[in-house]
Amino acid sequence: MTKDLGRAVAHAPAGSWNAAGQADQVTLAFDDRHRRRIRLDTDGGNAVLLDLPRAVALADGDGLELESGGWIRVAAAPEAVMEVKASSPHHLLRLAWHIGNRHLPAQISEGAILLRPDHVIADMLRGLGATVTETVLPFQPEGGAYDHGHAHSHDHAHDHDHDHRHGHSHHHG
Repeated sequence: MTKDLGRAVAHAPAGSWNAAGQADQVTLAFDDRHRRRIRLDTDGGNAVLLDLPRAVALADGDGLELESGGWIRVAAAPEAVMEVKASSPHHLLRLAWHIGNRHLPAQISEGAILLRPDHVIADMLRGLGATVTETVLPFQPEGGAYDHGHAHSHDHAHDHDHDHRHGHSHHHG
Protein backbone atom coordinates (compact mmCIF):
# COMPACT_ATOMS: atom_id res chain seq x y z
CA MET A 1 0.00 0.00 0.00
CA THR A 2 1.50 3.31 -1.07
CA LYS A 3 1.70 5.91 1.62
CA ASP A 4 2.45 9.60 1.39
CA LEU A 5 5.48 10.40 3.50
CA GLY A 6 4.70 14.12 3.30
CA ARG A 7 7.36 16.72 2.65
CA ALA A 8 11.13 16.39 2.78
CA VAL A 9 12.19 19.87 3.88
CA ALA A 10 15.92 19.67 4.64
CA HIS A 11 19.04 18.17 3.07
CA ALA A 12 22.10 16.80 4.85
CA PRO A 13 25.34 15.59 3.21
CA ALA A 14 26.29 11.91 3.42
CA GLY A 15 27.63 10.98 6.83
CA SER A 16 26.08 13.96 8.64
CA TRP A 17 22.60 12.56 9.31
CA ASN A 18 21.32 9.78 11.53
CA ALA A 19 21.05 6.70 9.31
CA ALA A 20 19.17 4.91 12.10
CA GLY A 21 16.28 7.27 11.33
CA GLN A 22 16.09 6.16 7.69
CA ALA A 23 12.45 5.63 6.72
CA ASP A 24 12.94 4.97 3.01
CA GLN A 25 15.25 5.59 0.07
CA VAL A 26 15.02 7.34 -3.30
CA THR A 27 17.24 6.19 -6.15
CA LEU A 28 17.81 8.97 -8.66
CA ALA A 29 19.91 9.46 -11.78
CA PHE A 30 22.28 12.45 -11.84
CA ASP A 31 19.88 14.74 -13.74
CA ASP A 32 17.20 14.09 -11.13
CA ARG A 33 19.52 14.86 -8.21
CA HIS A 34 19.63 18.65 -8.65
CA ARG A 35 16.21 19.67 -7.50
CA ARG A 36 14.35 22.03 -5.21
CA ARG A 37 10.72 20.90 -5.43
CA ILE A 38 9.52 17.65 -7.01
CA ARG A 39 7.31 14.69 -6.12
CA LEU A 40 9.40 11.53 -5.79
CA ASP A 41 8.49 7.86 -5.67
CA THR A 42 10.58 6.05 -3.08
CA ASP A 43 12.18 2.63 -3.45
CA GLY A 44 9.72 1.42 -0.80
CA GLY A 45 6.79 2.30 -3.09
CA ASN A 46 5.85 5.46 -1.17
CA ALA A 47 5.56 9.08 -2.27
CA VAL A 48 7.39 12.11 -0.90
CA LEU A 49 7.38 15.75 -1.89
CA LEU A 50 10.86 17.21 -1.97
CA ASP A 51 10.37 20.83 -0.92
CA LEU A 52 13.69 22.52 -0.19
CA PRO A 53 14.35 26.25 0.25
CA ARG A 54 16.70 26.14 -2.74
CA ALA A 55 17.88 23.63 -5.32
CA VAL A 56 20.57 21.30 -4.02
CA ALA A 57 22.86 18.88 -5.85
CA LEU A 58 22.06 15.61 -4.07
CA ALA A 59 24.80 12.98 -3.81
CA ASP A 60 24.77 9.28 -3.09
CA GLY A 61 24.31 8.71 0.64
CA ASP A 62 22.83 12.15 1.37
CA GLY A 63 19.78 12.41 3.61
CA LEU A 64 16.48 14.25 3.13
CA GLU A 65 14.74 15.10 6.39
CA LEU A 66 11.00 14.53 6.51
CA GLU A 67 8.85 17.24 8.04
CA SER A 68 7.24 14.51 10.13
CA GLY A 69 10.61 13.21 11.37
CA GLY A 70 12.82 10.52 9.91
CA TRP A 71 15.03 10.54 6.84
CA ILE A 72 15.01 9.45 3.22
CA ARG A 73 18.38 8.23 1.94
CA VAL A 74 19.45 9.38 -1.51
CA ALA A 75 21.03 6.72 -3.73
CA ALA A 76 22.70 7.35 -7.07
CA ALA A 77 21.00 5.25 -9.72
CA PRO A 78 23.21 3.33 -12.14
CA GLU A 79 22.92 5.02 -15.55
CA ALA A 80 24.54 4.86 -18.96
CA VAL A 81 28.03 6.36 -18.84
CA MET A 82 31.28 6.23 -20.80
CA GLU A 83 34.28 4.99 -18.85
CA VAL A 84 37.45 6.65 -20.13
CA LYS A 85 40.75 4.94 -19.36
CA ALA A 86 44.27 6.00 -20.22
CA SER A 87 47.67 4.37 -20.75
CA SER A 88 49.28 6.19 -17.78
CA PRO A 89 48.41 8.63 -14.97
CA HIS A 90 49.91 11.47 -17.04
CA HIS A 91 47.79 10.45 -20.03
CA LEU A 92 44.66 10.48 -17.81
CA LEU A 93 45.55 14.02 -16.69
CA ARG A 94 45.83 15.13 -20.33
CA LEU A 95 42.45 13.55 -21.11
CA ALA A 96 40.93 15.26 -18.04
CA TRP A 97 42.23 18.61 -19.34
CA HIS A 98 40.57 18.08 -22.73
CA ILE A 99 37.32 17.04 -21.02
CA GLY A 100 37.41 19.99 -18.60
CA ASN A 101 38.04 22.36 -21.48
CA ARG A 102 34.61 21.35 -22.84
CA HIS A 103 32.86 21.87 -19.47
CA LEU A 104 31.44 18.34 -19.44
CA PRO A 105 30.17 16.87 -16.17
CA ALA A 106 32.87 14.33 -15.26
CA GLN A 107 33.47 11.93 -12.39
CA ILE A 108 37.22 11.58 -11.92
CA SER A 109 38.90 8.71 -10.11
CA GLU A 110 42.47 7.51 -9.98
CA GLY A 111 42.07 5.11 -12.88
CA ALA A 112 39.22 6.42 -15.01
CA ILE A 113 36.93 9.30 -15.88
CA LEU A 114 33.17 8.76 -16.20
CA LEU A 115 31.21 10.89 -18.67
CA ARG A 116 27.76 10.96 -20.21
CA PRO A 117 27.54 8.90 -23.41
CA ASP A 118 28.47 11.13 -26.36
CA HIS A 119 29.87 9.56 -29.53
CA VAL A 120 31.54 12.81 -30.65
CA ILE A 121 33.44 13.09 -27.34
CA ALA A 122 34.17 9.34 -27.41
CA ASP A 123 35.73 9.67 -30.88
CA MET A 124 37.78 12.70 -29.77
CA LEU A 125 39.08 10.83 -26.70
CA ARG A 126 39.89 7.70 -28.73
CA GLY A 127 41.80 9.98 -31.10
CA LEU A 128 43.84 11.06 -28.06
CA GLY A 129 44.62 7.42 -27.28
CA ALA A 130 41.97 6.75 -24.63
CA THR A 131 40.05 3.52 -24.17
CA VAL A 132 36.34 4.40 -24.01
CA THR A 133 33.82 1.80 -22.82
CA GLU A 134 30.05 2.23 -22.50
CA THR A 135 28.81 0.90 -19.17
CA VAL A 136 26.18 1.46 -16.49
CA LEU A 137 27.31 2.92 -13.16
CA PRO A 138 26.15 5.48 -10.60
CA PHE A 139 27.31 8.91 -11.85
CA GLN A 140 28.52 11.53 -9.37
CA PRO A 141 30.41 14.21 -11.32
CA GLU A 142 32.77 16.65 -9.65
CA GLY A 143 31.13 19.74 -8.19
CA GLY A 144 31.67 22.98 -10.03
CA ALA A 145 29.28 24.98 -12.13
CA TYR A 146 26.45 22.66 -11.06
CA ASP A 147 27.17 22.55 -7.35
CA HIS A 148 26.77 25.92 -5.61
CA GLY A 149 29.37 25.95 -2.91
CA HIS A 150 29.09 22.68 -1.07
CA ALA A 151 31.49 20.26 -2.71
CA HIS A 152 32.02 16.98 -0.91
CA SER A 153 35.78 17.05 -1.37
CA HIS A 154 36.77 18.99 1.75
CA ASP A 155 37.56 15.81 3.66
CA HIS A 156 40.19 14.74 1.13
CA ALA A 157 42.72 17.48 1.94
CA HIS A 158 46.35 16.39 1.81
CA ASP A 159 49.17 17.81 3.91
CA HIS A 160 50.97 19.36 0.95
CA ASP A 161 48.01 21.67 0.28
CA HIS A 162 48.67 23.97 3.23
CA ASP A 163 51.48 25.90 1.51
CA HIS A 164 49.13 27.22 -1.15
CA ARG A 165 46.47 28.47 1.24
CA HIS A 166 48.69 31.18 2.71
CA GLY A 167 50.09 32.67 -0.45
CA HIS A 168 53.86 32.29 -0.62
CA SER A 169 54.44 31.35 3.03
CA HIS A 170 56.84 28.56 2.16
CA HIS A 171 59.71 31.09 1.99
CA HIS A 172 60.49 31.15 5.69
CA GLY A 173 63.33 33.69 5.42
